[in-house]
Amino acid sequence: MTDAEPGGGNDGQRDLELIARWKSGDERAATELVERHASALARFAVSSGERTDVDELVQDTFVRAFASIDGFRGESSFRTWLFTIERRLLIDRRRAEKRRRDNTEIQDSDSATEFDALDGMVADETQQRLQRVVQRLSPTQREVFTLRVAEGLSYKEIADAVGTTEGAARVHYHNAMRAVKEFLDE
Repeated sequence: MTDAEPGGGNDGQRDLELIARWKSGDERAATELVERHASALARFAVSSGERTDVDELVQDTFVRAFASIDGFRGESSFRTWLFTIERRLLIDRRRAEKRRRDNTEIQDSDSATEFDALDGMVADETQQRLQRVVQRLSPTQREVFTLRVAEGLSYKEIADAVGTTEGAARVHYHNAMRAVKEFLDE
């Protein structure tokens, strides 16, 4: 487990140290912050339905975060604050691109070799089923489910990231899990 993973030790303290170093002019600190959190932001973007320009979205998240770093009060973890910024950017992007958005899914079925073709087909089918069920969730359930399952955030961190209460985050997660189980049992 690395320092950047949830539960990986003094994540919050390390982030605060890096933020202080960046504010005092150390560009390497900003690079380390990006390295610590970029992959989690990319996973969140993809699981939230973003299929194109994920790297650009992650970059925009960091640009906005660094531009407003004085607004980070440390009431939540830096990663949670980044998820909140990225979520707002996603919402803004979806509003702006609603008419032209292409909902086709990217397929990697051509990449399987003869040796692993059956394994690849089974894995693709399973992943597609899971993607379909996650897409059937409400947007809030999808966000809560992703932040809990893929990122391992606590309900408090999830509540901070999606702008709800901890209790509501628990309810959304419970309802999402029930819906996923029901769909997969069909």
